[in-house]
Order: sequence, then structure tokens, then C-alpha cells
Amino acid sequence: MTYAVNPAIARVEAPPIMEAQGWVRPGLRNRKLLNLCQAVPSWSCAEALDAEVARLAHEPGIGLYTDIFGIPELREAIASHFSADYRGKVAAENVCVTAGCNQAFAAAIMAIARAGDNVILPVPYFFNHTMWLGMLGVEARYVSGIGEPDPAEAAKQIDERTRAIVLCTPNNPTGAIYAPETIKALFDLARSRGIALVIDETYKDFRDGGEPAHAIFATDGWEEAFIHLYSFSKAYAMTGYRVGAITASTRVLAEIEKIMDCLAICTTHISQRAALFALKQLEVWKRGKIATMHGRLTALRRAFARDGLKYELISSGALFSYVRHPFADETAKQVAMRLAGEHDLLCLPGSMFGPGQERHLRIAFANAEAGDMETLVDRLAESQAGR
Repeated sequence: MTYAVNPAIARVEAPPIMEAQGWVRPGLRNRKLLNLCQAVPSWSCAEALDAEVARLAHEPGIGLYTDIFGIPELREAIASHFSADYRGKVAAENVCVTAGCNQAFAAAIMAIARAGDNVILPVPYFFNHTMWLGMLGVEARYVSGIGEPDPAEAAKQIDERTRAIVLCTPNNPTGAIYAPETIKALFDLARSRGIALVIDETYKDFRDGGEPAHAIFATDGWEEAFIHLYSFSKAYAMTGYRVGAITASTRVLAEIEKIMDCLAICTTHISQRAALFALKQLEVWKRGKIATMHGRLTALRRAFARDGLKYELISSGALFSYVRHPFADETAKQVAMRLAGEHDLLCLPGSMFGPGQERHLRIAFANAEAGDMETLVDRLAESQAGR
């Protein structure tokens, strides 16, 4: 007789990207796999960051713990960055440094919700969010969200066990960028009902234009109903460094401190110092990479305008595009598996991002060059042949 595993964990599906990578059948064709299943930038860290990390590796104390909330200099820098970016007021005491945005989400939700509670999510959603909710026994309640979530629809889902509305903008998987007015309306709804608005803004740097994504940080009393999540992974190509942040009220952070102490004690010291260097020294480098991604997005939209293509580009932005496939007699997973196995194109089925998504695919184009977008459409068109 063997020991049992936690049934709440066992009920959660395995990590989707690992599953999708198993669909590739190598050696069948003499051409390169176009791997568009994960939003990993195609470029490496800035050379200046590499040099700084090499220097830091020899600094005394770099292998020691930091404060649970992170080194003071990084918390101050994050607060200053958000205050400028959102034209608002964020203090260092409101910032907790985390090991990436997934840990930020996990700690934030654990601090405000328990088994039997519920949170509201637009569909399609980021699958790691619902995976974590399932592990905690927290119910996910859905509102439609391929375009923008409707605050009136969200309001109908709120009851006495609702603890948060969760957004991801720019959205993963659709690439949609929610309007500031929509975000503010959802914040006002959350505050009026005594719940939190939790926003994952991992991809905020890839928005179009220079206006703030929303005005919440400029709103008096934002701490009453707002939890902000961020990651250094994408804008600075620091995926393996695992640095993110939670920005919230000191009341909520006091509870998050307990969770963080048990999860990891603190984010890796050298990674925090690398993130600090990135914020202070790599703005020009970052802007160059953002311009590169905007060029890739333009190329993708242009490629999808091809005559005769039956795949429809539903939404696109930041590092993602959401596509409607033309095969009514196939599930999204069947289409994605066929694209991987027969057409050397790896993407994710919409069914991995929530109910009602069987006619959709997510294409993450961060690691594709602008010139690859025509190849992407070539392979989609190839899959239409004879069907």
C-alpha cells in the first residue's frame, strides 16, 4: 500500500506547455520547427546585464538571504518605476519582490482566498491562474473576455464568497490590451463590493503608446481594493532569473510575508540585484526590444491578411495572437496536434485556456522573427489543403 497524494492537486491538469512539446514528431521533414507555444523572447539578456551578474557573483554577501520582501533598493526602484509609468503614487512599503509573477499570483491569492471562496476570471484565461485556484479549492467564475470583460457581467457573478476579480492585461492568451476605462470600472466595482481587483501586468511594457495602462495607482485609496502583479521575465529577457513583484496594501503584504517566508524565504539575491540593474540601466535597451516586438506584431497582422487563408486572427497584441481555426469537425487540441505533427508548427489549443474555446489557437510569437510570420501563415495554409 502506497501513500496518497493531495486530491486537489491530482485533479489539476499537467502543465500544458510540457504536454504540447510532446506533440512534435522530429525527423519527419527537412525544415525547422516553428515553436510558438511559449512567450519566451528570442533574444538573450543585455550584455551589460551579463557583465553585471558576473561582477555580482564575486561580491561578498551575494549568496546570503535578503529581507523577505526583497532588498530595499529594488523595492524603491520598483515603486519609483510604477509611480512614473502609471503617473501615480506607489511607495516602497507597498512592494514585495517575488520569484516571478506566478509566485506573485500564488501568494496574493492565498492571502485573500480560501477553499470554498471564488474569484472572477475573463475567459480565455492564463492557465496557471486556474491551476493554482484549483489547488487551493477556490472556485473560478467566468465572464466572457476575448475582447474586453464587461463590468456588468462581472457584477452578476459576485456573491458573499467572492474575493477577487482577476485580470491579465495585455492578455495572455489573446494579446488584448484592456482600455483604462474598463480597468477603472472593474476597480470601482471591486472596491464597492469589498473585494480585490488583481491585475497581472507581466506584459505591460509591450503596450502601444506611452499613456498609462490605467489610472488606479493615481486614485486615492487604491490600496483598499487593488493588487498589482509584475514580472521582469519578458521585457528584460530574464525568464530564468525569476524576479517579479506584488504591489498591494501593507495590510495584505503582512499576510503575504508569512506565505513568502514559507515558499522561498526570499527571491534569489543575485537575481534581485540583476533586476535592480535592469531598472536603472537598461531602459534604452528595453525600448529597442519593445520596438522589435511591435515590428513582429505588424508583420504577423500583415501575414494574416493573405487571400484564401481560412484561419482568422481574432485578437493580437504584446507577445500573443488568438486565432480562430476553420475546422468545425475537430477540437482545438486535434488541430494543434496535427499542426505540430504534420506541419512543424507548435502552438497551443484554445481549450487549454478555458471553456468554449474549441475553435481557437494561441500563437505566442515572441521567439519568431518578423520574417517568420509568412512562414507561419504558409504552414497554416498548408494545413487547409484538401479540407
